[in-house]
Amino acid sequence: MIRVVLVDDHPVVRDGLRGMLADEPGIEVVGEATNGTEAVVAARRLRPDVVLMDLRMPGVDGVAATVALRGELPTVRVLVLTTFDTDQDIHRAIAAGAVGYLLKDAARGDLVRGVRAAARGEAALAPSVAAKLMARSAGPPTDPLTARERQVLALVADGLTNRQIGGRLRVSETTVKTHLVRAFAKLGVDDRTAAVTVALQRGLLDLGA
Repeated sequence: MIRVVLVDDHPVVRDGLRGMLADEPGIEVVGEATNGTEAVVAARRLRPDVVLMDLRMPGVDGVAATVALRGELPTVRVLVLTTFDTDQDIHRAIAAGAVGYLLKDAARGDLVRGVRAAARGEAALAPSVAAKLMARSAGPPTDPLTARERQVLALVADGLTNRQIGGRLRVSETTVKTHLVRAFAKLGVDDRTAAVTVALQRGLLDLGA
């Protein structure tokens, strides 16, 4: 069961999210919070798998709460759900440790898939957010990824596990991990979500290809 805490300062939004997730098998909303401070307290008490986090809230905002959660409860995954998709908001959230970034106009199916991906520690990015990350490419990198490393990261972005990627590419799970470790080193990151994000920023990954 994926345990979810909803964080938003608008009760109607929390009610809507709870309703959208209520009938989804394997997902349970176990708590709610109205700001970042409450989110951290709720996560300490409830130990959810995923915190569905708004960004702009009174007092402690979603970015500060994400930093606190990642530092204190690293197994809790933060999935941002916000109205705002400015470059600054996106990069602050990803840098803080959010595993994904969705917009509040997302379809129910996209939201559910995002929650499931976040619970697995995998990237979940709204298409417009992915496009903004790609648009920030500043030219060719000095240490490009190999074609296979790009393939692996593209499948990571699609939400596949290492085992599923191995099956798709007909290689062992160990080989997939090796490609990821090498990609992490080249990109200067230490997890799957950051690798996808940085690869998009540098124009190394085209999810539309």
